[in-house]
Amino acid sequence: MRVRYVLIPTLALLAAAPAALAQPIFAEPNRAPPAGAITMKQSFAPVVKRAAPAVVNISSKRMVRQQTDPFWEMFGRGQPRARVQGSLGSGVIVRSDGVIVTNYHVVEGGTEITVALADRREFPARVLLSDPRTDLAILKIEAPERLPVLPIDETGDNEVGDLVLAIGDPFGVGQTVTNGIISALNRTADPTGDSASSYIQTDAAINPGNSGGALIDMDGDLIGVNSFILSRSGSSSGVGFAIPAAVVRRVVETAVGGGRAVVRPWLGARTQTVTPDLARGLGLSVPQGAIVADLWPGGPAARAGLKTGDVVLQVDGRPATDTATLSYAIGNHRPGDSLPLLVRRDGRELTLTLRAEPPPNTPERDQRTLTGRHPFDGATVVNLSPAVADELGVDPYGPPGVLVTGITRGLALNVGLRPGDRVREVNGVKITTVRALADLIAQPQRTWRVTIERNGQTVTATFSA
Repeated sequence: MRVRYVLIPTLALLAAAPAALAQPIFAEPNRAPPAGAITMKQSFAPVVKRAAPAVVNISSKRMVRQQTDPFWEMFGRGQPRARVQGSLGSGVIVRSDGVIVTNYHVVEGGTEITVALADRREFPARVLLSDPRTDLAILKIEAPERLPVLPIDETGDNEVGDLVLAIGDPFGVGQTVTNGIISALNRTADPTGDSASSYIQTDAAINPGNSGGALIDMDGDLIGVNSFILSRSGSSSGVGFAIPAAVVRRVVETAVGGGRAVVRPWLGARTQTVTPDLARGLGLSVPQGAIVADLWPGGPAARAGLKTGDVVLQVDGRPATDTATLSYAIGNHRPGDSLPLLVRRDGRELTLTLRAEPPPNTPERDQRTLTGRHPFDGATVVNLSPAVADELGVDPYGPPGVLVTGITRGLALNVGLRPGDRVREVNGVKITTVRALADLIAQPQRTWRVTIERNGQTVTATFSA
């Protein structure tokens, strides 16, 4: 049977962030369990009583166009109809003034979002920030009093085997608590295909409606936001994944600070996970780390002194087990942070200092949708820069070029262009910027010879005007 990634549920809203909200951003994490060890073995109730009031239910509605029977469309009578589609999910109050974190896919495309508190009061919510890359959204409600919150524990000192509780609203039946353990850390299973991820895996039961709910430790602190499961049936099979608290805090800080997007630093180097074969060739006792294959000129890695062939073993004192873990560790810091890197070079270990910086937006973005009598009619293209590549999850290395990000209509759809294609040449002219492409296709031609790069392969085709 095929394993499915299940995002529970699937709606979200694109939104702009408001001005910064003035008050201390987070509650202090609890540092002591609510009762003695004997009491804890008998019941999770003390932890639940403290945490449950900060977990909410979220409902979202959006308008969708529903197609009619194709038979009637042939006679001009099949008009698409608008209908309301809804979804349910969970959320966590992280600030007493009504700031709530949930999954992006819970509110995606929503035009009406409602938050129901644990005491069943309901409030309309607005979106402060949507971050599809982490699958997080930050909401704000206006309540007449200060609300209970879950402290965010981003210490990262969780261990496999620790007891955890998942709190949410599965299937819309009402607030539900399930228990389990941390099954694994630093998991990179990701339905969005983003490699720079590091999830907490748990066997606590997570079902449809749990998305956006809390994963808490035995101190009653938020250590993760439940996001998705692996399942053959669509229901919980004991393999659930939560977004770590450190990621949650970064997104919340950006939202309450008035930011419109989360700025993530990058390494400025292309790396490859050390395999057992590579480890033997490098003289490593275990296959761990990421080997530097290429450096971005003038990027953070180059300025830190990294060289091709170096193996990055640790970031900020924590193991960099593979390429995904390395990307996550750097991307989860704030721009301007200084990070010590433990590197193996020529059989010896040394420490380098990396300054965390966001990827540069050079050349400038210049995104356009092209129209006219040419093969790119209806295609949306953008200059390929490290910032764009990081945003879209593509490789920025190689010669400069133009990336196709969308196909809506027109000749581009008919000739087979696809999002992700890189335009390399048109009629023998190398294309390095969107402006150069737009200027070239503005000149009428009888034939067009187009060279693109797709999935690492170069394809050339000729089209008639």
